[in-house]
Amino acid sequence: MLAPLRFPVGESRGREYPEPEHPYRNLFQRDRDRIVHSRAFRRLEAKTQVFTAGLSDHFRNRLTHTIEVAQIARTLAAVLQLDEDLTEALALAHDIGHPPFAHAGEEALDLRMRAFGDRFDHNLHALRIVETFEQRYARFPGLNLTFEVREGMVKHSRDFGPGEDARLDRFLPGRRPCLEAQLIDLADEVAYNTADLDDAWSAGLIAAEDIAEAVPAYRAIHEAIETQFPGASDRERFHEGIRHLVDALVSGLIEGTVAAARASRAENSEDVRAFPRRLAAFTAETASASRELKRFLYERVYSTPALGEDRRRSMQSIDELFGWFLEDPARLPDAYAERARQDPPHRVICDYIAGMTDGFFNRVYREALGGRVSLLP
Repeated sequence: MLAPLRFPVGESRGREYPEPEHPYRNLFQRDRDRIVHSRAFRRLEAKTQVFTAGLSDHFRNRLTHTIEVAQIARTLAAVLQLDEDLTEALALAHDIGHPPFAHAGEEALDLRMRAFGDRFDHNLHALRIVETFEQRYARFPGLNLTFEVREGMVKHSRDFGPGEDARLDRFLPGRRPCLEAQLIDLADEVAYNTADLDDAWSAGLIAAEDIAEAVPAYRAIHEAIETQFPGASDRERFHEGIRHLVDALVSGLIEGTVAAARASRAENSEDVRAFPRRLAAFTAETASASRELKRFLYERVYSTPALGEDRRRSMQSIDELFGWFLEDPARLPDAYAERARQDPPHRVICDYIAGMTDGFFNRVYREALGGRVSLLP
């Protein structure tokens, strides 16, 4: 496969604060473990993925989604003969910067920050978490992750050029991330496309026949399963279809990445970085299927009145709480209020809200404003 393109752990640019080597764990294994033991990672358990927890105990949350992404990403790395530990660390960290209430929370914070000529981006917030906010070690701030993991966190879903963002100029602007990092965004795409179908089916929003009508790649899977398992329950047949769909998408990602890498004639990880475009890719057929799945989910799931009302209520509540703290930053908890006397208050307020779980946000909102956010039981 692509073993020559594997990023060599021995060539890591290392950590910002030098540390002694561990006797039996390499740099990326330690990074993975530090992420898993972080508070930000644990908080993902109480953050919404798509469906709020009050609707069912079986829907994905941000943590279970992250575990699914990590499982897919590690499989990809193993088959492609890339560094599994680096890939897993990046997958586990890819969503730790998400605020409460999924993408509605991110949009609401970004709208508030734009008023100050600033932005909220969950990837950049994740970087600040691992570099500053996590306080677990006596010798340094943050988690002191390797350069490659921190670079991959800010580059896994987009590239940037020199001077585009001064905060990121230390992460080799204009160059691609290692191939392990390039896999994460596409592994994420496979995970949420298939998981959101599963959760939407459980919520009664869609039927297998609806997906088959809109997505030809799924139609072939659906017809084969209907023929092969006529005596199985609807639930069993549907889950068989999702399982086959995951396999098809992952296989298409493996085949597309191998084809792109071979066509590039890259011989090592430095060639991957220097190549003018990313090498992780779906095949054309699989990319088309993924686009059709996204379109179907947007039209039949994400845009439904129930989820739309959740989104509107979430954004309004975040906007109100942000404004309440902005009126008097002394209302923040002591540590944040102290920061707000030195740093721009809007940035400190954004950091505070972004770190909240859905449930903690509800409690703070009720205590602050006397209202009730009907998003969790």
